[in-house]
Amino acid sequence: MTHALKPLIFSVLIAVCMSSSHAETPAHTHPITLGHGLDLQSGILKQTRRINIYLPPSYEGGEKRYPVLYMPDGGVGEDFIHIAGIASLAADFRNIREFIVVGVENIDRYRDLFPPSVAEIPYERLKSAGGSKKFRAFLRDELMPYIEAHYRTSDEKLLMGESAAGLFVLETLFMEPGLFGSYIAISPAMWWDDQALAKATPKLLRDNPAPAGTRLFLTIANEGSHGEIGAAMRTGTDKVADALSKHSTTTIDWTYDPMEEESHGTIFHPAALQAIRLFLRTNR
Repeated sequence: MTHALKPLIFSVLIAVCMSSSHAETPAHTHPITLGHGLDLQSGILKQTRRINIYLPPSYEGGEKRYPVLYMPDGGVGEDFIHIAGIASLAADFRNIREFIVVGVENIDRYRDLFPPSVAEIPYERLKSAGGSKKFRAFLRDELMPYIEAHYRTSDEKLLMGESAAGLFVLETLFMEPGLFGSYIAISPAMWWDDQALAKATPKLLRDNPAPAGTRLFLTIANEGSHGEIGAAMRTGTDKVADALSKHSTTTIDWTYDPMEEESHGTIFHPAALQAIRLFLRTNR
């Protein structure tokens, strides 16, 4: 596969307030490099996909191997910067192990992250949905082998997503549980297809047992108080937790921790930090 590396650079401009209340741009500014992006040609998706990568400060010049957190919604204008910021805490004294972040920038997130729907699709923007199986094949057969061949990765792999990506995380856990070791599903869109995935969870847990040591962090915001879809999100997520309680084996170490103080728009960052602290904590 061909790829091109491009640094992720942000120019910081500091506005200087003048006595006349006008702002003036300083003459000299300096770029801030957060990571790098590469363009990966996918034969499965028949697209060129932008992949954004954060490497720990200790990566350059070393030999250490690092856990990798894979993230749909991983564009610079999406969630990549948020999680790269959390990852940067590990270089300090925050008791988080250093890790690599791999973000997949969206082209059509609903096509990639939602499975097909038997139920009527309520919004026009979701009509392209149904490609989650193919997107998972892209992760499994193209992206992950590329990352493992070109970066110093350990065997520890995490998958994290919120909303539509949260649904994709749970679908991946239930359909192909051995693909990742740890799964982080934040306010998953369990309303999709009349809660089909939630309803199928007991059977999927029996039919596709997870490898020993598989971990899941599941949370949801105060979705239930925000209309029919929000209520279905909460009901569906509760069904998943109930199924895990009744049908999962000891192979899944799972946590369900709703965050009622957060909204759908605010939950991602605090939930991601909590999950990363849980799964990537140091031994100190």
